[in-house]
Amino acid sequence: MSILVNNEWKIIQDGFSKEENRFFESLMSSGNGRMGLRGNHEEDYSGDSLKGTYVAGVYYPDKTRVGWWKNGYPEYFAKVLNAIDFIGIRVFINGEVVDLAKAKFTNYKRELDMKESVLRRSFTFISADGSEFDIQAERFVSYASPDVAAIRYSVSSKSKDAEISFLPFLDGDVKNEDANYNEKFWDYVSSKATEESSYVTMKTRKTEFTVSAAFTWNVIGADVVTKSAVNENNGEYVGVKIGTKVSKGATVTLEKYVSVVSDRYYEANKIEEVALKNAKNAKENGYSKLLEEHIAKWAAIWHMGDITIEGDVLAQQGIRFNIYHLNCTYSGDDPRLNIGPKGFTGEKYGGSTYWDTEAYCLYFYLGTQQPEIARSLLVYRHNQLDKAIENAQKLGVKGALYPMVTMNGEECHNEWEITFEEIHRNAAITYAIKNYTDYTGDESYLATKGIDVLVQTSRYWASRANYNKMKDVYMILGVTGPNEYENNVNNNWYTNRMAKWSLGYTVESLKLMKEKYADLYKAAFERLGLTDAEVAQFADTSSKMYLPEDKELGIFLQQDGYLDKEQILVSELDKNELPLNKKWSWDRILRSCFIKQADVLQGMWFLNDQYTKDQKIRNFDFYEPRTVHESSLSPCVYSIIAAEIGREEKAYELYLRTARLDLDNYNKDTDDGLHITSMAGTWMSIVHGFGGMRIKDGELCLAPFKPASWKDYSFRLVYRGRLLKVNVSEQGTTLLLEEGEAIDIVLFDKKVSLKPGIEFKS
Repeated sequence: MSILVNNEWKIIQDGFSKEENRFFESLMSSGNGRMGLRGNHEEDYSGDSLKGTYVAGVYYPDKTRVGWWKNGYPEYFAKVLNAIDFIGIRVFINGEVVDLAKAKFTNYKRELDMKESVLRRSFTFISADGSEFDIQAERFVSYASPDVAAIRYSVSSKSKDAEISFLPFLDGDVKNEDANYNEKFWDYVSSKATEESSYVTMKTRKTEFTVSAAFTWNVIGADVVTKSAVNENNGEYVGVKIGTKVSKGATVTLEKYVSVVSDRYYEANKIEEVALKNAKNAKENGYSKLLEEHIAKWAAIWHMGDITIEGDVLAQQGIRFNIYHLNCTYSGDDPRLNIGPKGFTGEKYGGSTYWDTEAYCLYFYLGTQQPEIARSLLVYRHNQLDKAIENAQKLGVKGALYPMVTMNGEECHNEWEITFEEIHRNAAITYAIKNYTDYTGDESYLATKGIDVLVQTSRYWASRANYNKMKDVYMILGVTGPNEYENNVNNNWYTNRMAKWSLGYTVESLKLMKEKYADLYKAAFERLGLTDAEVAQFADTSSKMYLPEDKELGIFLQQDGYLDKEQILVSELDKNELPLNKKWSWDRILRSCFIKQADVLQGMWFLNDQYTKDQKIRNFDFYEPRTVHESSLSPCVYSIIAAEIGREEKAYELYLRTARLDLDNYNKDTDDGLHITSMAGTWMSIVHGFGGMRIKDGELCLAPFKPASWKDYSFRLVYRGRLLKVNVSEQGTTLLLEEGEAIDIVLFDKKVSLKPGIEFKS
């Protein structure tokens, strides 16, 4: 069996298990925001494997497949596409193909160096006659040159002189395992193979994205005896077969320089030329230089975004694993891109954008990157506002309803209880505007673009809410809240509460604009066709929104009728019945009181300063024991609230669960890819949970504590043009303003003045 080694900076697989291959392929994924791939083998592997190479923004509208079509259903489910396989290198030793699914081998090791973002593998291949050959492979997807990847593959002969042949190739004949109708998503465009370089160009069906991959190569340590171009499978498979001879004790190394480009960034009729040029330039620069530039980029990322933990290797490995993959997935340089729940690590969830981005990921990018990175996520939604308006119209509602799942702004999720009912996603998108504005102090986005989103989503809420004349309240009926284990409920507290807030925030924002940005205010009124009467309706709907609660228990009711369910705690369940989503029927789940993920607590986190500690305690103590945490998005919210109310041990327990969700395979689903968007929750659990970070009245506030098992921990915050380092130990909290002008912050409810380069110790 393989062993996952505990290491602060690396993910190490020691030994090999065919049954665990997909699991480690997921863990060893890498990317640069523009493209990425799973930790697949370069050489042949005929065993079970999920081959995955992905190009950002390239997708396919796979025809919706449902048993009963309903009006309003999207016509397709967007699929992130398995693209051209560019890492492939067939290896022959004395004519024998290296295939670890069939061959004898020892000393297998696969290692992802997260600090440098380099994947390394090594093993000893044993040929049919018992001869041994040490093989080492190393590769990276460049962060410095986002269209480039490089591979170094070495074979050392331990037993005798040998003939070594390499066949580096590109394969455009790829498929998705999750294709609804098992169809191929790509059409061949063109290809060419020469002895020095090769390229293949493919085009997606329907969406007609064009992608071209090219490579050049170099051999070190042995003379090239033979070389011949390879062009097979009607041009979809191209490469070059390279023959060398190596003496006993010597090593031969193949370097493969790859470029992958799409017509999202280059003209379609020129991408072959661009790909070839990039590959040739990469070869001229050389592997070492490319690697050096790549590592330098990652050093800058880690400088701002790393979290250090002393005394707990599992926690340290977990947080770096999550930070690493978030940065692999999204670099923020293209507002047309977003963060898929699986990133570049698998096909599940279609690689599309969910509400996860605004509810979780935005916090991470605000705190670890320059503000334009987070702003790009807001621009992404603004650019798709017209599609959100169309989506609301399809459902017979005014304003804008953003999709639950999307690639281009169109809804592409085909489960009715999600597509039609999980409307709370609108609130997360409007909350992100407030979150960005409060954190950065930059009101320009709100006043120029964000106000359009606020008004159109408020129109939706005002249209979707049902006025109950007898009770003089507005209600929102027939919804699914964040807890997807209850569908078609009335007055989900979180949905109603966030709708109430969203409407109120829109009114407040218009008032702000009228007072501070009169010209922009006037332009917005004209552009949006707003009237004073409509704004008054927003305010009235907000003020009269019905919020279910149980005064006797002192809790907010998850929805009307929640207490009618049989109230059983998770601790009373037989462990063999978990996870519920794999052991129970959906009917049984819907009738139970069990909660998939934070729901009421999600609202108390978003609107944190509007609730007292006692309110948080009562709701936490009621709902957490009923929550099975079978969503990857759940533990972090409970961890943050637990930290805030003084449940430090529980906060740590839930932090470790979210930090090591994929590493320890809690939900038994790491094989099909990592939970990228929930990884932001790991960062939140430390910074907002243990660190107590909040923005209150325009001030940065901290109230850190140290988990008992840690010696100390530290994190940095990028905040309003400054870089602040926070260190928490048994001796107290140390603050250091590393970059930027002096600033006042609040530490444990007391104002502290920080000056550049001068430590403050509490």
